[in-house]
Amino acid sequence: MLAILLVLVGDRGYRNAQRAADTAYDRSLLSSARAVAERLYDADGELFVDVPYIALDNFAYDISGRLYYQVLNPQGQTLSGFEDLPAPPEDAELTRDYPALARFYTSDYRGNGVRLVSLLQPVSTASVQGVAEIRVAETLGARERMARNLQRQSLINLGVLAASALLLSWLAVSAALTPLRRLRDQVASRRSDDLRPISTEGLQREVQPLVESINHFTGRLRENFERQRDFIAEASHELRTPLAGLKARLELGLRSDDPQAWRQALEEGLLSTDRTIGLANRLLSMARIERGARAVAEGSAERVALRPLIQELGMALAPLAHQRGIELALEAEHDAQIWGEPTLLQELLSNLIDNALAHTPTGGQIILRLGPGPSLEVEDSGPGIPEAERGKVFERFYHQGEGTGLGLSIVGEICRAHRAEISLHSGTILGGLLVRVVFAEGMLVEPVRP
Repeated sequence: MLAILLVLVGDRGYRNAQRAADTAYDRSLLSSARAVAERLYDADGELFVDVPYIALDNFAYDISGRLYYQVLNPQGQTLSGFEDLPAPPEDAELTRDYPALARFYTSDYRGNGVRLVSLLQPVSTASVQGVAEIRVAETLGARERMARNLQRQSLINLGVLAASALLLSWLAVSAALTPLRRLRDQVASRRSDDLRPISTEGLQREVQPLVESINHFTGRLRENFERQRDFIAEASHELRTPLAGLKARLELGLRSDDPQAWRQALEEGLLSTDRTIGLANRLLSMARIERGARAVAEGSAERVALRPLIQELGMALAPLAHQRGIELALEAEHDAQIWGEPTLLQELLSNLIDNALAHTPTGGQIILRLGPGPSLEVEDSGPGIPEAERGKVFERFYHQGEGTGLGLSIVGEICRAHRAEISLHSGTILGGLLVRVVFAEGMLVEPVRP
């Protein structure tokens, strides 16, 4: 790119140098023509001219160039000089650069390119009246050499300037990249599990926001890794206990010769297996929530209409509630659309209703309500949760009676992913537990008219 720029600048420089040379040499030609015009004189009724060659040589810029001249009287007859100098073309205009009746033009003479000036000199004497013409020509070699010299000097200056600029740029970039190289070496020397903040000491002010953003990102990664590590440790502990119990029951049944003992061991093993499968499914749900939360955070959320969502879920769970002798009611006077992940929202409501079904006695009631805000509420007629324990139920593996201890923890994770606030209250209608989920205003798409 720099080479192309130098070529373009060189061509432009040559054109400018050519114009400068033409201006200088044209002025010299015109001065020579005026010097000749000053030597016109009248003698015995005729026009004569006295042109010593030194008068022309004094105006030459370059001794290698050659000058030719021709003087014509008002009748067009040659008084002195070279008779075969080219005449100015018919379309040649008078120059506007000098206060003179002069025309400049270029032609060939004796095998060489020449630049000519034709100066019209009015003559008014007692015996001669009219306009004489003085033509002065000069070979183009001197002009071209001057233009090339100017171009060469311009390119030399430009080359020195470009080299200096490149050197200064290299020094400046090297100095600016030194802290970045140290930063690169610092990051490259770290272990894969080292997520400590990167020091911003010695970094340019422009780079510090980038490092701070990286530190913020690694901080979030560190929190996620710590949560995953804690979750894996807790899940391993929770799975170890039912699996050990299942193994013990099966071993006990195998030691007995009584078929009834075998049957009892198998039935207890089946129940333990069901609980273990339920726990595994909850753990898989937690992993699915992590992926869904990333999708919401990265802008891949979908428009979700809440009323159709809870209606569909209510219809799906109504047979299960009826089987347990529990009335499941749906209240959806309002509607709204939010940005979210439909699968996670279904998981949220399913866990809330499952939790309500698990703690509502036969003959009780559950209300699934869509309120303003928008908000989702699940209220049951069960015993509720003491106010002192309400802050603990969202912790992983916290048991309140039977269960995996992950239901409300999953609900809390889904709420965080959707920037929703979840809270527990005493039921205002059924007297049991009221769980309320309120979505942030930023997650609201637009209200939908019923």
